[in-house]
Amino acid sequence: MKQGKCFIISILMCSIMFCACSKEGTNAKEKKNETVQETKKEVLEGIAEGVDQEEALDFEPEKGYDLPVPDQDKVEAEQDSCRLMALLTDIYENADKGNSFNVVLGSNTIKKMTMKIKEYGYSVISSETYSNMENYKEVESFLINAESGKEGSVVTYRVHSDGGIGREKYVYDGEDMFLLASSTVWDDDNKPCMAYISYTRLKEWRYSDKGWFCYEMCVPEYPEVTEMLDGSCLIRVKPMNRRKRRLSKQCVQGLGYQGNNLLCSNWDENHLEKIDYNGLYEYLYKMKYKKKYNSKRYPDGIPKDKFENLIMEYLPVTSEVIQKYAIFNQKKGTYSWQRLGCFNYAPTFFGTSTPEVTKIKDNLDGTITLTVDAVCEMVLCDEAVITHELTVRFTEDGSFQYLGNKILNGGIKDIPEYQYRFVDKK
Repeated sequence: MKQGKCFIISILMCSIMFCACSKEGTNAKEKKNETVQETKKEVLEGIAEGVDQEEALDFEPEKGYDLPVPDQDKVEAEQDSCRLMALLTDIYENADKGNSFNVVLGSNTIKKMTMKIKEYGYSVISSETYSNMENYKEVESFLINAESGKEGSVVTYRVHSDGGIGREKYVYDGEDMFLLASSTVWDDDNKPCMAYISYTRLKEWRYSDKGWFCYEMCVPEYPEVTEMLDGSCLIRVKPMNRRKRRLSKQCVQGLGYQGNNLLCSNWDENHLEKIDYNGLYEYLYKMKYKKKYNSKRYPDGIPKDKFENLIMEYLPVTSEVIQKYAIFNQKKGTYSWQRLGCFNYAPTFFGTSTPEVTKIKDNLDGTITLTVDAVCEMVLCDEAVITHELTVRFTEDGSFQYLGNKILNGGIKDIPEYQYRFVDKK
């Protein structure tokens, strides 16, 4: 695994070490200092790069962020992105953009744009969950070569939900990885225009066996900033197969790891007491009805039959078991519900993870066991914070029940303790 290096070295120390490097036995650290010194000198002199003089004077390569972008790279990024956007004009103009000020395009439109870019041979991915990178082999080859120390660069594109295009150019110089990132959006006249461009060194990076490009960018840190900035990023390079993607969307995406514990606790048909039924209800409701649960409809609690019928549709549990382990008002015949808030939920990075099916096992009894990874981009930058096995039974009509969940390799010790929706959970 290749890790980037950050050195905070004063100009005086660099100069001293540079002068001491006349011997052939210069060690790796001294070579790094020479590179930093020479790079800074080149930028300050504006050698053939077209770097603005004011930017050059503020250049601090050891920080790794807000690096000056050469004019040539700016022009290249803008021309490439605008050229691609021009190819998408018809798709964007004919798309349903809704009535919202912030445009959010539908999945079909995003897919059309992605496939259009793919046709021209570019590596491209969309911002939608479980999106595959099209034409990924060039990116994978670049990363594998970089792991072995081979210099090179590669460009990827990303179709955003508003129809804009992100362009990421990764450059490996034999020692460090850099990211030249830009974004192009549509203006009010449906014309492409550059929104931003940045140049950053990657603090750490790796290419996982599962096909994830994981990296952390250099960002301002305390005391320069008072709040933590997250430079973590995960990009799936190797594509998921169609069945894994379908089951990910159908069985686990709607649950996640926040507000319910169906996927982040150990349970089975004989051990149903740990499930947070009151928290789970709204997620199952959205999975079934394709819309959010409206709490205003039942301000005094969810009626017994509606709550239990939905839970029993997705879990092998009886009415008696639900009443025993959920928060139930016997007199009113209702189940308690309240939205997540500061009094019943402490946000965690793990809670932002996305469940992704990585293996499928068809069992002899007709059930299937899904191996699921919790993919967390925020801060943790881990494509498998925990791995668990979720057992599911499908029926002929396409409906299914969850039968059990098992967290593998003692992973439950490495995640925050689950916080139940109500503190008086039985």
